[in-house]
Amino acid sequence: MSNRKFNVAVVGATGAVGEQIVNLLEKRDFPVDKIKFLSSPRSAGTLISFKGQQIPVEIATPDSFEGIDIALFSAGGDVSKELAPHAVRHGAVCIDNTNAFRMDPTAPLVVPEVNSDKIAKHQGIIANPNCSTIQMVAALKPLYDQYGISRIIVSTYQAVSGAGSRAIDELNRQSAAILNGEEVQPDLLPVGSLPVKHQIAFNAIPQIDKFQDNGYTLEEMKMVLETKKILDDESVDVTATCVRIPVVYGHSESVYVELKKDYDVEEIRNLLASAPGVTLVDDPAAQLYPLASEAAGKPDVFVGRVRRDLGNSRGLNLWVVSDNLLKGAAWNAVQIAEIIAANAE
Repeated sequence: MSNRKFNVAVVGATGAVGEQIVNLLEKRDFPVDKIKFLSSPRSAGTLISFKGQQIPVEIATPDSFEGIDIALFSAGGDVSKELAPHAVRHGAVCIDNTNAFRMDPTAPLVVPEVNSDKIAKHQGIIANPNCSTIQMVAALKPLYDQYGISRIIVSTYQAVSGAGSRAIDELNRQSAAILNGEEVQPDLLPVGSLPVKHQIAFNAIPQIDKFQDNGYTLEEMKMVLETKKILDDESVDVTATCVRIPVVYGHSESVYVELKKDYDVEEIRNLLASAPGVTLVDDPAAQLYPLASEAAGKPDVFVGRVRRDLGNSRGLNLWVVSDNLLKGAAWNAVQIAEIIAANAE
């Protein structure tokens, strides 16, 4: 264990994920020597409290990373593409929360409970997977190791916080309007840059991100491609349907998985119960199963509704829930940073 302290930069420190990263660095007593909070000009000058100090947010520029050891990025893919290479040039290790480098063959795509061994192979940039991918692979890793996996079919029920603070505001505003008998004017979801907008309050929108040429959305293709990369197994068939629902925090997933070997359901439960970062909540008789409302604010991935498929003896159904801003983003990134710090010379 290293006793070294690190100069840390948080890019996008005033955003929803950035705030969680800052809170975790303080709560976990990460070995910080100096910390720098970076953002767009719009948020520059904002004061962020860290370990009893009020630290002003600075504008992120290519030279902001001089002397920085670890840079945590959560300010959008365009910012990461522009600035992460400059951070690497200055000698920093970048942990990136965006889609910018996830499929880059030189950037490890890491969920610490699944493939922490890949961290040491970085070339300056380590990618944080998509939030919905992280919780699924964390739950499936012990089953993959024990039985192998041939196929995954996942349907997600994703919280609006995954689309940022404006989406939370939109849900709250629409809900209040409908309850007051007023007309709703959607202006953000499903995708801010597309012309058609849909109501999210009291609704479910089967589109997260833009549609691709194959009829799947970008969010769905992230789950497909990232799962294969994280498991380091192109033979696993993955198909996904991603849906936005009117929940503020916590993504839920219905996961159907076909294993390569016969299994015992009780052994599956035992594997999940002992898996790192996973909490089994599975007692149908007592109506105990994972709920987004109970996962919110907690770092674990919660798994329940464990049951054998009725048509395929090697098929298995699971319900997987996690806080998308914590394990799905900030906590996963800070875990990676802690591993880097622990192994530093």
